[in-house]
Amino acid sequence: MEPSEHESFRDTIGTVTEDGKRAWVYPKKPSGKLYKYRKFVSYGLLIFLLAAPFIKINGNQFLLFNILERRFNVFGLPFWPQDFYLVVISMLIGIVFIALFTVSFGRVFCGWICPQTIFMEMVFRRIEYWIEGDRNKQRKLDKQEWNAEKIRKKGFKWFIFLIISFLIANVFLAYLIGSDKLIKYITGNPLDHVGTLFPLIIFTAVFYFVFAWFREQVCIIACPYGRLQSVLLDDKSIVVAYDHKRGEAENGRKKFRKNEDRDALGHGDCIDCLQCVNVCPTGIDIRNGTQLECVNCTACIDECDHIMESINLPKGLIRFASEDEIERKKKFKITPRMKGYIAVLSILTGIFIGLLFLRNDVEATILRLPGQLYETKENNMISNVFTYKLVNKTTKDINNISFKLRKFKGTIKMVSTTENFKVPAQELEQGTLFIEINKSELSDDRIKLIIEVYSKDELIETTAVNFLGPRSYN
Repeated sequence: MEPSEHESFRDTIGTVTEDGKRAWVYPKKPSGKLYKYRKFVSYGLLIFLLAAPFIKINGNQFLLFNILERRFNVFGLPFWPQDFYLVVISMLIGIVFIALFTVSFGRVFCGWICPQTIFMEMVFRRIEYWIEGDRNKQRKLDKQEWNAEKIRKKGFKWFIFLIISFLIANVFLAYLIGSDKLIKYITGNPLDHVGTLFPLIIFTAVFYFVFAWFREQVCIIACPYGRLQSVLLDDKSIVVAYDHKRGEAENGRKKFRKNEDRDALGHGDCIDCLQCVNVCPTGIDIRNGTQLECVNCTACIDECDHIMESINLPKGLIRFASEDEIERKKKFKITPRMKGYIAVLSILTGIFIGLLFLRNDVEATILRLPGQLYETKENNMISNVFTYKLVNKTTKDINNISFKLRKFKGTIKMVSTTENFKVPAQELEQGTLFIEINKSELSDDRIKLIIEVYSKDELIETTAVNFLGPRSYN
């Protein structure tokens, strides 16, 4: 039977029963070549995820997203609120890349790279297999009464889940507040950091809830990326697909019988063993066709290949393929829509790289003091008062800072700060200054001044301000 002939399964969620209760998924422990590759990828990403906030480059945390203090490090490069335009462009690049990747290869990201899947399948699920056993043993354990064995196994599993959730919460917190501060809090008295302790408890509870109970529902119900597939996928997208032409043939599936001529009877290669369903972590039947719940984890490919091999039939009944390839034997080609996404992605990436190279190490902002106009002083000098902010984005102190006017003859006087002051590494220095210009130099009541910022004799930044003067000049 072809997928188009029975679509009622799309009207309901497979993990919810007709009376609205949770239909618990007990996936079979996966194995096979692709699963082995997934483990390599997953453990590499796990190491990176756990180590990234504790790695430093030039004194900067490798990855930091401190929203409260508005400090961000990406690959060791510090970013400030003044660099927000770079964040916007990088987010646009991410959105276009996700769209392009999904159009081309479906939901492969979910099964191979997503932290939710990696932690669930490669950490929590493997611990569950270790303690409770494979699929059938887990089902049996859940159905039996609460005896000593069940209490021991469930209690031990939940305790380990809680410890791992606590560790994940600490790593997550390191991304938000910084690893140095986290280590300081851990080694100190918890009661001195109650404001951080409560969020840590909340994060732990959330992670425990997700990995111990909510599980695959995140991918099926909560994840917005899964919903994107409905508008991005087409019959040319490469996804984990069941070859219904080969599997069903003319008379559909049939259980395997030794020495039976399936071709002569008109039956396909699918022997209806349900192993692809049993191994699926989201509990779907891949033979129903492309589904939003499929995370492309490839567990069904490994399982089906194993079955095909054991009955001396060709592998690849379930494989990475497009609907075009299965229906019309067409190989994958880059479509005009993909070319459009690639063009937009290339343009945005080029703009981002260009702006990244043009980004200054020092950001200077000089603004007029609110409510102040100008003041006339001796010898026809016109004075304006400004506030300045200097942001040092580097990991080194910038010394001997001074301001100079470009083209105009005038003086800049600092308030409460000596000339040639310094801006500490990754810090902000702010203050007040007066700019005085002789009345004879002014050609209008409002002129634009270019102020140069120097470190010793090196020009490090320029900024512009409006200087106000009297309306008439005699």
